[in-house]
Amino acid sequence: MDNTAPAAASQSPPASTPSGEPVPDPRAVRRAAWAGLIGTALEQYDFVIYGTASALIFSELFFPNVSASVGILASFSTYAVGFAARPLGGLFFSRYGDRLGRKWVLVATLLLMGGSTLAIGLLPTYGQVGLLAPVLLLICRMGQGFGAGAEQSGAASLLTETAARGRRGRLSSLVMTGAALGTALGAVAWILAQRLSDDALMSWGWRLVFGSSLVVTVVAMVIRRKLNESPVFQELKEKRERPASPVKEVLTVGRRPMLLVLFMNWGISTQSYTYQVFMASYLVTTVGVDKKFVPEVLLLGAVCGGIAALGFGTLSDRFGRKPVYTTILSALVLLPVPTFVALNSGSKTAITVAIVIGFILACQGAVGVQMSFFPELFGNRYRYAGVTLGREFSSVIGGGVAPLVCTALVTAFSGSWIPVAVYMTLITTVSLVATRMAPETRDRDLNLPYDATDPGAARARQEGTVPGDRLEKVGD
Repeated sequence: MDNTAPAAASQSPPASTPSGEPVPDPRAVRRAAWAGLIGTALEQYDFVIYGTASALIFSELFFPNVSASVGILASFSTYAVGFAARPLGGLFFSRYGDRLGRKWVLVATLLLMGGSTLAIGLLPTYGQVGLLAPVLLLICRMGQGFGAGAEQSGAASLLTETAARGRRGRLSSLVMTGAALGTALGAVAWILAQRLSDDALMSWGWRLVFGSSLVVTVVAMVIRRKLNESPVFQELKEKRERPASPVKEVLTVGRRPMLLVLFMNWGISTQSYTYQVFMASYLVTTVGVDKKFVPEVLLLGAVCGGIAALGFGTLSDRFGRKPVYTTILSALVLLPVPTFVALNSGSKTAITVAIVIGFILACQGAVGVQMSFFPELFGNRYRYAGVTLGREFSSVIGGGVAPLVCTALVTAFSGSWIPVAVYMTLITTVSLVATRMAPETRDRDLNLPYDATDPGAARARQEGTVPGDRLEKVGD
């Protein structure tokens, strides 16, 4: 029924609130919500099945001629390469997200991520082609990361710009509900795969896990074909105010909010992928839990995290982005030590509670708030590029290296978890300090060309000299 009369709807002026602000089209909001949710589910599904495979089986399949600890380090190194490729993808796609539109980029990144994951399932192993196998794995992993580099930021920008004021936090947080869905689907895929015999899992079962991403890709593509551009981008296009070089403008005009995003996300990204990837390996290799228990606890964590993302997003609409985000970060500064105490107890109940709390706060809850908080920090001309560059560069120094750093610390300190807990706490403290420096952005006008961090923005607007008027324009 979404195809009933889009052309006719565009002929008449949109409805407005008493303040003159256009009322969002409910159909466009629903499509944006589903597009963001399903697309991010694919991204997270790809990363979760890869991260779980890195922790459980890739050391045997692609790095068999080294010790177990070195094999895991090698597996996590290829995992980190995907994060290194994310800012490169962000740089590439950001140029088009702010010039050609959000929809175009979201379709392109979807195909690249899905295709790369499917290709991993078709790769030969080390036992079949030798060193060529890890090289091909590395290339596919880079394709995953390159596509993921603009996925969440694009979905967050689109949803934030499409939703009505007072509902942006809740609707944008659906992106992270999608991420939780992807984590849950990835956990289910591994739970099913581990029901196979060890021989079947290591020969063809793991390939089915990666091949299954094709289903999620097709579903997401069907939804995104009907996606509308955001009202903010449409207005920029009509006024011919799209930037000629969004990345250049971010680096020259929007550095402050971009750096805030980078440091505000650093600790969250570090803790998120420590819980999702490193702790899976730690539980198996150090604590000694059954491998089959890991996907089960990740599944429960993802379900609870998805609910938490929506809850924290809704709370940020009521109490503000900054207070809610600050509260989450404050809890995460204190969380690492009790988490590792629970993990090393060996109790499945204690382990489950610790992992679930990590998912609720770091993996989905905090990022659910980011989905509206970060886009609202930027002006309308380079919002996509600013959010993407800040988040993806922080992902490299955060989540990308976190499993590798944590594994190296445990190895270097003879199995002690204390250096890992200190590492997690220190980096999260940096994010907490950065958040205290950020402005509140709830209900900000997203059509404004200047950033929320611009101290002279309100005065300049009153005087009729809006910051950003000096920026270049691009026509059709």
